[in-house]
Formats: sequence, C-alpha cells, structure tokens
Amino acid sequence: MSSPANRKIVVTQRFFDDRSRAYLETHGFTVEVVPLPPGLGDGDLDSGTLCQKLDGAVGWIVGHARVTRDLLQALPGLQVIARRGVGYDRVDVEAARELGRVVTIAAGGNDASVADHTIGLMLAVGCRFRESQARMVAGDWSIRSGSDLCEKTVGLVGLGRIGKSVVRRLSGFDTKILVHTRTPDPDYASQAGVQFTDLDQILLESDYISLHAPLTPQTRFLINAAAIAAMKQGAILVNTARGGLVDDAALLEGLRSGHLGGAGLDVFVSEGDPTYRPITDALLALPNVVATPHAAASSHEGLARTNLVAARSIVAVLKGETPPPGSIVADGR
Repeated sequence: MSSPANRKIVVTQRFFDDRSRAYLETHGFTVEVVPLPPGLGDGDLDSGTLCQKLDGAVGWIVGHARVTRDLLQALPGLQVIARRGVGYDRVDVEAARELGRVVTIAAGGNDASVADHTIGLMLAVGCRFRESQARMVAGDWSIRSGSDLCEKTVGLVGLGRIGKSVVRRLSGFDTKILVHTRTPDPDYASQAGVQFTDLDQILLESDYISLHAPLTPQTRFLINAAAIAAMKQGAILVNTARGGLVDDAALLEGLRSGHLGGAGLDVFVSEGDPTYRPITDALLALPNVVATPHAAASSHEGLARTNLVAARSIVAVLKGETPPPGSIVADGR
C-alpha cells in the first residue's frame, strides 16, 4: 500500500501517549483519539458507534473491540487495523484478508509487563498477601503461613515471547521449569534449563501452573474439571493469557473444595461470555484468589511500547514498507 490521500488514524484506546501520537503526526497523519466513558473500553462500543467514529479513517489502533466482517464492509476506506496488544481472537482475520485489509499486533511490546505481572501473581497468591491484609484490616494480626516460589516446580503451558520472559524471571527463584508447547526446541531447553513435557506431567507435578497459550477452538477450556482434578494438591493456577483457556466454573469448584491452593487471574471467561459473570464474582470473593481486570499488559511502560509498535505498524503498512517483526497477522494486500 502506498501512502493514502486520506491521512486519518483513529485510536479507540485510553493512554495513547504523546510519543506515539507524535510519531504518526511526523509521518503526515492526523490522529483522533476517541473519548471513552469512565469504566468502559472500546469493547463496550456497539458497531454503529464504531462505524461513526471510524468514518473516514484509513488506520485504526484498537483495543478489545470486535472487528467483524460487517464492520469492515461498512468501512471500505479502512486499510489497516493495529491491535494494541498481541491477542487477536476478537478480529475476523479471514474477513480482513478477503477484504484486502491488513491486521497487525504489537508483537514484543508487552512481554516484559505481562511476565512481571505473572511473577507478581505467583508471589501474591503463594504468600497469601490478599488474605493477610484483609485479616489485618479486620484486626486479626495472627500469621497465616504461605509458600515460597523458591525451588518449586513451575509448569508453563505455552512458550511464546511472554512465556520465555517468564522463564528468564523464574531463573532467579531456582525453580524447576516444565514446559508444554506444540513446538519444543531442544536447543532452547538446554540453554534455558527447562524440560519440555506433556500437559499430563505438568498437571501432576507442578506447584504453580502458568498459562501462556493463545485461545483457539482447540485450547478453549484446556484447563477443565478433569485437568483441575489431575493437578497436584494445593497447586496454584495463574492465567494472564486469555479467558476461556480455563473453565472458570471448574476452577471455582477446585478452589472451594480445597484441592487447589489458590489462583492468580488477570483474565476470565466472562469477558467474552456474560453468562459467566456470577462465576467471576464468586471467584473474586475467595480469599485465595488474587485478580486484576485484564491489566497485565497495562503498565505505563507496556502501554507506551505497544502504542509505538502499533503506530509504527500502521505507518509501515500505509507507506508500503516492512512493519516491525512478527506484527502482521492478516495481509490482504
């Protein structure tokens, strides 16, 4: 694609920083940041509102809005859709490709932020931070012993950029790291000190299990009632990847029964299926659950990095140049 006559880029995300805006403007584009109501994201905007806001735009930096075939057909001038993040399960990539559009992700922009968050959840749940503070606020200063991350067995399901970032951080805790991935790399295993294995062994042996897989029809409810039953007594589950990898109803039962020791959750099934909201609310009420609202990638630094990757991707695509490595997920040019 050559640089279009229309120069409008629309951003439907909060926290679009000055540096990323300046990058787009320096390359001759105008930037419109859509104001969002308090507490709502672009995923809460209906298709009619999105069409209105995106009218005349050639590029779109999007967060969690659903990018459907109908939406793309209603916006024939929209050439590139840049996800400020790495997941694209809410984007109809087949439709984008068929309709001649380009879809990019912010590859590498939030790896460090999500990996830090993952370790934070492991420590918070294992050390019982939430429960201890709640009891102190209530006047009970008695000690509830937690558990170390040091020298534990940690199972990682998925080993992309974020998973590898978690491996690097875990090296400081002298952990044994088991990894389940579709593409095991013996050279990486030797260099990083990890052991590739199957999911069954991870469930059986791991003190902590952390999910870093994409959500696909094959991975939906990968951690179901049977998987939870197979997990080690007292194990801690951490999910900073995608809601839907875990059957949250089964997780709730595993926690209530005392079989699991706790959970650190940044994502929930209810994000995509509102019927699960009562399950989410019940999980949030448990003292051994530490939760965040899909915020793992949303550190100040992580947002700035992903903003800039998205901006660079849009400029590169519209000027017929090469976007940042790993950023294109659908190319209809």
